[in-house]
Amino acid sequence: MAFLVIVVSLIVAWIASLCKILLTASLYSKNTFLSEVSGGAPHRRNVLLVVAHPDDESMFFSPTINYLISRGHNVHLLCLSIGNADGMGSTRKDELYQACLVLKVQPQQVKILDHPDLQDGFGLVWDRGLLSKTIKEEVVSRHIDTVLTFDNYGVSGHCNHRDVHYGVRKLLEDTPERRIEAWELVSNNLLRKYIGPVDIWLSMLLATKSGSRVAYCLLNEQPLKTYGAMAAHSSQWVWFRKLFVSFSSYTYVNTLRRID
Repeated sequence: MAFLVIVVSLIVAWIASLCKILLTASLYSKNTFLSEVSGGAPHRRNVLLVVAHPDDESMFFSPTINYLISRGHNVHLLCLSIGNADGMGSTRKDELYQACLVLKVQPQQVKILDHPDLQDGFGLVWDRGLLSKTIKEEVVSRHIDTVLTFDNYGVSGHCNHRDVHYGVRKLLEDTPERRIEAWELVSNNLLRKYIGPVDIWLSMLLATKSGSRVAYCLLNEQPLKTYGAMAAHSSQWVWFRKLFVSFSSYTYVNTLRRID
């Protein structure tokens, strides 16, 4: 009986959380994240999302992408490898473009690298100086004023994710005038990572109690678009990733924290 009560409670919490997302996300997301007004009109940012592999954008950052696109910001994507760890790099590169179309990021605003020193793989260390230089080139050429990336754990702990974070940090260190601002996707602990939409309540609460570091909680106003974007990565759309996208809190909410 107790087990049945727990199961029913979880189902009710799941449904209530989805209703919160679908019915009130747009109201909640009328926060101040990148919502400055200039001359009476919203200031449109040129935002660069920096990821390590094809599918990172869909699997982890889709709430942020949906938020930015819906508010008219110019979203650019820099993917630092083609994800060739299993020899499928060419396929995964094409899939990334398809996923970005689902997310409404235009192909001309997507750049995918295949640098010999930036190859996908556990245990392969990416040089921070090279990362900083590569990201800076994109920032300058695209007139970027805002950079988004992983935090120092990188959601899953993947070394490439973590290296990207430190590459962005080095870029900030090498740019003392700080004409750009940078934000990191906050990594959740294992429990929060797999409680799906239920995590929105904790994320909203913790974002308001982030102390001296500025943080924003962005709900995914279109979670079905996340499924569509991940499905575009057909070579990766296997059963366990379908489960991941269904149960991952990153499908439903992102917490972004300013990189100081």
